[in-house]
Amino acid sequence: MFLRKIDGATVVEVAEGRDGIAASLKAMSALVREYKKNPRIRDLAAQLVSDLPQKNFPGEAARLHQYVRDEVRYLLDVRDVETIQTPTLTLDLGAGDCDDKSLLLAALLESIGHHTRFLAVGFTPGEIDHVLVETKIGDQFVAAETTEQVPLGWRPPNVVDSIVMWN
Repeated sequence: MFLRKIDGATVVEVAEGRDGIAASLKAMSALVREYKKNPRIRDLAAQLVSDLPQKNFPGEAARLHQYVRDEVRYLLDVRDVETIQTPTLTLDLGAGDCDDKSLLLAALLESIGHHTRFLAVGFTPGEIDHVLVETKIGDQFVAAETTEQVPLGWRPPNVVDSIVMWN
């Protein structure tokens, strides 16, 4: 795996297949661990949940999910160039693809104490082509799909392969 940061984006050149996907998820998890401590990320998360009752953890997860799903436009990477944007760049641009939106949501959730992990999924045998966040509510992980108008807890149908990466 080769990583380099360019103007707030991490350009990832990875091997093909599952090894490449696992390397991308590992890079994303490292960025979550870094950016969950960023004051801008924590301030935004705190602001977004400020009107909820204290300790309403499902409500916090739903509110942050809704924000990333609805306020950050889905926008593909440059053709044939896999990039992973930092959460702050995704906020600045107001746009990103599934990995960028998932990374932002995970950083927001982690910044206010929620456990997260990434779930990379594929709909064709041998191919992984989408990523979403799962966040722990109570004793179970709940899916948070950020690229479709679906509620917290919705899972993509017809998944035939997946990889999980803890943050």
